[in-house]
Amino acid sequence: MVYLSLGTNVGDKITNLKNAVLEISKLGTIEAISSKYESAAWDGSVQEVFYNQVVAISTSINPNQLLEDIKNIEKRLGRKETYRWGPRVIDIDILFYNGEIIDEPGLTIPHPLLHQRNFVLIPMMEIASEWMHPKLHKNIEELYELSTDSNDVYLLDEDS
Repeated sequence: MVYLSLGTNVGDKITNLKNAVLEISKLGTIEAISSKYESAAWDGSVQEVFYNQVVAISTSINPNQLLEDIKNIEKRLGRKETYRWGPRVIDIDILFYNGEIIDEPGLTIPHPLLHQRNFVLIPMMEIASEWMHPKLHKNIEELYELSTDSNDVYLLDEDS
C-alpha cells in the first residue's frame, strides 16, 4: 500500500484536492481516501489555511517513477515553485511505500517529517490508524499520541 499526502492553500482548494485524486487514480487503484481537513501553515508562516487529505493506492509503479509522476501531476495542476513550505496549488508527498525504507538523494520514504505533522497524522489515522511506521516501529495512532505538533486540524464539512 502506498500512502500519499495532499495539501493545497491556493485557489479553489476543494477542486485542487479533487483534481489531484483524479490524477492519482491514473497511477493505480485508489484503496482509501480520507476526509478533507483544514489547518494553518505548519511552519507558522502567515498564509492562507491549508486543506489536506491522505490517499491510499495500490500501484506497481516503483518509488522513483512514482515521485516523478507525482511531480508531473503537481505541474499539470498548476503548482509553481516558490519557497520551502510556501503557498501551493497542490503538494503531493509520498508518506509510505509498501512499508519500505528508502533514503536516496531526492527521495526519502517514509516521509521524514510525517510523525511531526498533525495535518498528515489525523487524515492518515482516519484510513489506516494501525499502519506501522517501518523506522519508528509505531502505528499512526501511537505517532499521533506522541506528536508535539500544536497546530489545530479541523475536519471539513462532508459537502466540501
